[in-house]
Amino acid sequence: MPVARSPLHGRVAVVTGAARGLGAAMARVLVERGAHVALLGREERTLAAVRDSLPAGRSVCWEVDVTDDRGMSRAASGIRERLGPASVVVANAGLAEGGPFAESDPAVWRRVVEVNLIGSAVTARTFLPGLFDTRGYFLQVASLASIGAAPMMSAYCASKAGVESFAHALQAEVAHRHVGVGIAYINWTDTDMVRDADRHPVLRELRGHMPPPARKMYPAAYVADRLVHAVERRRQAVYVPGWLRATQFVRGAMPAVVTSLSRRELPRLAAEEPFSATGLLGAGGRADQEAGTDAARG
Repeated sequence: MPVARSPLHGRVAVVTGAARGLGAAMARVLVERGAHVALLGREERTLAAVRDSLPAGRSVCWEVDVTDDRGMSRAASGIRERLGPASVVVANAGLAEGGPFAESDPAVWRRVVEVNLIGSAVTARTFLPGLFDTRGYFLQVASLASIGAAPMMSAYCASKAGVESFAHALQAEVAHRHVGVGIAYINWTDTDMVRDADRHPVLRELRGHMPPPARKMYPAAYVADRLVHAVERRRQAVYVPGWLRATQFVRGAMPAVVTSLSRRELPRLAAEEPFSATGLLGAGGRADQEAGTDAARG
């Protein structure tokens, strides 16, 4: 029996945060489904390595900060010239940091919110004109943190709740123009950011106190496959793993449950090892910080 061709075949897809982790994994699946992919991120060398790992001529990369309106506009113009108008845009770029909010570095806290929330908005604003032309699809990568917040991750949780609300607003705003908007709710994905978080005792312990299904880590390739499947079908929402959908029905009760657990566990954890700020997590976080330092010097 012949295999049906993916609706992504011959289309142009843009993925932010594509230098590693989930973004790189999604780029690979998109190319497998026949798309041409533009890889966006802060690290030119790492982006180029992802591009070179894909079939020749199927992808291009641009080093750009998703919070930079002018830089993103230049990238969009270059992508249109090289590949054509985008039919799919995946707002995946993200950062995280952990530790007590009262002792957090204001610049680091702000940077997480800027990349995760403002960067997603800049991405949408930049590429929406092209998506109007192609009647395309915008996928916002959110998180379980969009539904239920956790202590010691205030910037990440605030930004992911923000992108969920932003995507819902955008979904309603552009529906009459035949542009689809989807929200990807994902749990722990095996990326360097999550592995780095596990190296910090308090974050590792907090994950360990989640119910077994909620603390399971999923391979990036598996998550990417499920998200691209949702892109093909222009889903309004996708949950990976699927049981996350059920959390929507109990989200109102989650703050009280988390607070009760934290009231009991945080003092015990603090007695074992004092809490401290983690800084930006993962290789991507460190690269972002280095790029910001270089820009400030320049």
